Amino acid sequence: MATPSVMQFASTRNPELTAGFSEALVRGIAPDGGLYVPMRWPTLSPESFDGQTSLASIARTLIAPFVAGDRLESELGAITSEAFDFPAPLVPVSADQRLSVLELVHGPTAAFKDFGARFLAACLTRLRAGAERPLQILVATSGDTGGAVAAAFHNRPGIGVSVLFPKGLVSPTQERQLTCWGGNVRAFSVRGTFDDCQRMVKEAFADPELRQRMELSSANSINLGRLLPQASYYAASSLAVWREHGEPASYIVPSGNLGNVVACIWARKIGLPIANIVLAHNANRTVPDYFESGEWKPRASVATLASAMDVGNPSNMERLRSLIPDVEALRAAASAYSVTDEEIRARIRTDFERYGRVWCPHTAVAAEVYERLDPEVRRKGRWIVVGTAHAAKFREVVEPLIGREVAVPETLARLFARPTECVEIAAELGALRSALI
Repeated sequence: MATPSVMQFASTRNPELTAGFSEALVRGIAPDGGLYVPMRWPTLSPESFDGQTSLASIARTLIAPFVAGDRLESELGAITSEAFDFPAPLVPVSADQRLSVLELVHGPTAAFKDFGARFLAACLTRLRAGAERPLQILVATSGDTGGAVAAAFHNRPGIGVSVLFPKGLVSPTQERQLTCWGGNVRAFSVRGTFDDCQRMVKEAFADPELRQRMELSSANSINLGRLLPQASYYAASSLAVWREHGEPASYIVPSGNLGNVVACIWARKIGLPIANIVLAHNANRTVPDYFESGEWKPRASVATLASAMDVGNPSNMERLRSLIPDVEALRAAASAYSVTDEEIRARIRTDFERYGRVWCPHTAVAAEVYERLDPEVRRKGRWIVVGTAHAAKFREVVEPLIGREVAVPETLARLFARPTECVEIAAELGALRSALI
């Protein structure tokens, strides 16, 4: 039995199925198909981070209680320094500084997924050193996750990556990011939706033949190693607001598979100075409808301009409902809104004219939800729109709306020069099994 100082994680479906930090990361998903959640919650105050300003140092303090007693505990400082070697600036948008944007677009693939992917890669590389069999990471992506995971794990020894994306349902720039790697990274274009891709990954984990032939892990936001590093940028930005203004920060989070917003809720649960949390969804209304009706009704996803959020059955709702099982309590803890494609287009145009800001479609969803808030609520809070991807990844959508070209970051420009390769498969486990074997 674990000592009190050692953190353990339990399946959302069976609290008897537990694992330490490293084991949970390597497994990705619990044996019963559940997701790993902490068995106890540490408490950290703003004073716990005194003297710390860099994302890497704040992440180390935040994550340390979760790695207590684990084989990676002594390496956590090196891991966070390696993973978080790019900025996550909090940039004022409005003149009164009541509205800011948390820019999570400065990593290797210009999307917020870089934070979790690089942390997970740094952890697994250390854990797999000297392993007899290679680790095969399966990742379903609706756009940005696959590119970030591919970049983070490319050419890492002893680790292979298989990326599944829905054919024709990601932007051309995103598809290039998914298919330009080669080496230990393979891309599969699935004739289906993101939900099909996610289902195939889950089925692969339960498949006896695949389990016998290879060691499998996941790099989706179902993996604990993705959520904790994402909680770090909520810690860093909320501390920045607290230190400057003495007020808690409120967040509007573009939401799809719910990993990003669960990370925000976890950060507040631990004790970071966070007030309101608002989930901003596109036309996939499964979560907003649950907030309204109290009935959980997953459905097929629909394609929108904010393609990375096209999720009809978000996996991390299982973690959210594990933490807050009562819908009334959930409504008190957060709120959720849905935005149409036409509203996305209008918000991109309006905020470019008003603020000079160029939003990607996902960030525009959050910006639109901000405008819907009661003016008094906006006036009294310190609001942060979470900027999840660079607009250059969606030039086909954004450039006609603002009437000018979007500058391409150097990191993306380098990827455009690489050759691409992918394999098209049916949306069936058998097709994936054959391709992997």
